[in-house]
Amino acid sequence: MDEHYRPQDIEKKAQQFWETNETFSVKEEPGKPKYYCLSMFPYPSGKLHMGHVRNYTIGDVISRYQRMQGKNVMQPMGWDAFGLPAENAAVKNKSAPAKWTYANIEYMKTQLRQLGFGYDWKRELATCSPDYYKWEQWFFTKLYEKGLVYKKMATVNWDPVDQTVLANEQVVDGRGWRSGALVEQKKIPQWFIKITDYAEELLNDLDEMDDWPEQVRTMQRNWIGKSTGVELDFKLHDHDGALRVYTTRPDTLMGATYMAVAAEHPLAKEAAERNREVGSFVESCRNSKVAEADLATMEKQGIDTGFKAVHPLTQDLIPIYVANFVLMDYGTGALMAVPAHDERDHEFARKYRLPIRQVIAPNDHREIDTQEAAFTDKGFLVNSGKYNGLTSEEAFDEIAGHLESTGIGERKVNYRLRDWGVSRQRYWGAPIPMMTLEDGTEIPVPEDQLPVRLPEDVEMDGVKSPIKADPEWATTTYNGQPATLETDTFDTFMESSWYYARFCSPQYKEGMLAPDAANYWLPVDQYIGGIEHAILHLLYARFFHKLLRDFGLVTSSEPFKRLLCQGMVLAETYFREDANGGKEWISPLDVEVERNEKGQVVNARHRGDGKPVESGGISKMSKSKNNGIDPQAIIDQFGADTVRLFMMFAAPPEQSLEWSDSGVEGAHRFIKRLWRMVSEHAEGGKAPTIDPANLNDSRRDLRRKTHETIAKVSDDVSRRLTFNTAIAAVMELLNEVSKLQVNDEADRSVVQEALDTAVLLLSPIIPHACHALWEKLGHEGAVVDATWPEADKDAMVRSTIQMVLQVNGKVRSKVDVPADIQKDELEKLALEDENVMRFTDGNTVRKVIVVPGKLVNVVAN
Repeated sequence: MDEHYRPQDIEKKAQQFWETNETFSVKEEPGKPKYYCLSMFPYPSGKLHMGHVRNYTIGDVISRYQRMQGKNVMQPMGWDAFGLPAENAAVKNKSAPAKWTYANIEYMKTQLRQLGFGYDWKRELATCSPDYYKWEQWFFTKLYEKGLVYKKMATVNWDPVDQTVLANEQVVDGRGWRSGALVEQKKIPQWFIKITDYAEELLNDLDEMDDWPEQVRTMQRNWIGKSTGVELDFKLHDHDGALRVYTTRPDTLMGATYMAVAAEHPLAKEAAERNREVGSFVESCRNSKVAEADLATMEKQGIDTGFKAVHPLTQDLIPIYVANFVLMDYGTGALMAVPAHDERDHEFARKYRLPIRQVIAPNDHREIDTQEAAFTDKGFLVNSGKYNGLTSEEAFDEIAGHLESTGIGERKVNYRLRDWGVSRQRYWGAPIPMMTLEDGTEIPVPEDQLPVRLPEDVEMDGVKSPIKADPEWATTTYNGQPATLETDTFDTFMESSWYYARFCSPQYKEGMLAPDAANYWLPVDQYIGGIEHAILHLLYARFFHKLLRDFGLVTSSEPFKRLLCQGMVLAETYFREDANGGKEWISPLDVEVERNEKGQVVNARHRGDGKPVESGGISKMSKSKNNGIDPQAIIDQFGADTVRLFMMFAAPPEQSLEWSDSGVEGAHRFIKRLWRMVSEHAEGGKAPTIDPANLNDSRRDLRRKTHETIAKVSDDVSRRLTFNTAIAAVMELLNEVSKLQVNDEADRSVVQEALDTAVLLLSPIIPHACHALWEKLGHEGAVVDATWPEADKDAMVRSTIQMVLQVNGKVRSKVDVPADIQKDELEKLALEDENVMRFTDGNTVRKVIVVPGKLVNVVAN
């Protein structure tokens, strides 16, 4: 074999072997332990980016390791293929979204193959395929029949010029991305799935998911947002109505100084009809998109409706405002404002000079000024009449009890979670399988008419969905009577909420899931993806899995046993300022950089013109800052194994990884070194098996290091998922190999074992090189089919150990001693040590403290 490391040839040969032998194609094998490893599938945007490469390398390393453990490992790959970017690209490129999507899939698939990922390509799926979304449509109709689907009016972004609904991404500074018109909020009918029916189970099951990051579980708990409070009515003064509000802090009820309602609240609309000024404010709120995430930071604005509410305990009259931070879709669309004890309410009260009344004092009795800042903690009640002195907890029960006994309110558990709106008024998505009959009745599309196919040969004008623009597409019949198909499409979260299950039987035509296959492979043993999917995707997938369970399609209750959220890939940014003071971002590949001894940038120049550029620091790789590194360029230059090794070595998987050219070069040098060491050893042929009786100290030390490395790497890869420390351990092993003077076959035998071990331990990480090196080392069969090595406990027993010798707690010497040395011998050795004697000379030794296996401390004065 070639003594030089030539990655392109090596990688092509290994990949051909895996493909020819269908190495990664798997089927159910009852009785054999299974392992389902899944990385979140990509959107086919055109090219892989480094975030993809990191995610999929982690998954592949875990999969290959588990395969070497003797498990039946499934690692599939597919494409999250629907979505708005395809429509935008189609408009820009004057092409159909389908054509653009399929071309991207083919290119990205080639890149994934080049990286050597061990996917079962027979399981490949694309969510835009009718064979896939047919079963999603079928399941939706079953949910509808069970009463878990309903339709109601909901607010969307409306472009009045293009006469179309806009996605949030298409609204730029409040205007339509294409027309530039001010976007309006418009109510249209939309489809919802009742995820709130599962809120309690989704919340409770988080407690059992010990192998999920606590951060993710906390994010999901907060999103579900279970709260216990009181729902109560404030009567209106000189008005027949009442204002219903929900509060989790009834202990602050005596501090309510104003009420606030959403612009769409019936009381706001009534006030708008009476007062033109209120009407103008309500209209301005209606035409400004308010996302819940923006409520904390947006400027608080409002206007007095002129209505007054009657405080249920004091009978005081309280002004009612329309406020832009109250949303009709959350709670009752109204709230009681307690500015002394809520930051948002405080900000509004300060702005509109409304009373701020303190009713909670700190438990530690410190002085606070609620006129300056809200005090939001719990404490004890003040300025609250008969409730003074009660703790917040005691007051909760007392006040809630009073409100219930008088019929004013009732205790209630609420959830922040809202039902899942799955309607999208876009084209490139799965059609919602509903139809409307001539009499206006809405019914599910019958099973024998599924799938409702999305036409793929269309022209995009960027304004209206082709299926909305073509009345013929929606024209159908039901029992011979005319009917009209729904022209909304599914939210793309629908497709990504069950793809993991379809991978178990992607070719199955008799139903959504093949029961035996689904229940053999599910749940997923290891799921890998970015923290940005911690809430919605994972929550919807968990919800979908419980629906699948309740329909008898799976037996498990959660889709993913273990979750790993990999960190971002970061890179340097460089820029020049343009004439308008803006920044023109320059690719790091186009910049020559000088660094100081600390690695800091001291000089940066453009490779093209040699002129200076500014360093913008480190940030996430992105198109906006032009600091993405094309994986293809690195693969072409160094090979896939170098990319994989760098990705695994540069940082622990859950932490951010900083791209480094020198780090990539270092990874490449390491593989070349390994290649050279194996090549030099292989020139002498395969070494004989180790004879334990023929081990001198140097051979025994190398053998011990080999098995210590096996133990460490096994723990790092399986339990800790710290691949960087695993690689570092193998590097240390190779350093020890290089130190051994090889004089005979007995020396070569321990070197053979060490090199065999290094190749086996590295094979999940750099599989192509290890495929060739395993053969080079004289083994029959491919390394991908080899068994993970086991650490030999006997080999790890040390014949000598290093002991630290101290005098009065300070290190004065280090000595190697027999591992089984007796305590009295150790004391004698320490007292006779030259350095110890030098520091005890003239002093009286008071005692000698022995810590077995670690140190001896001589106490003298």
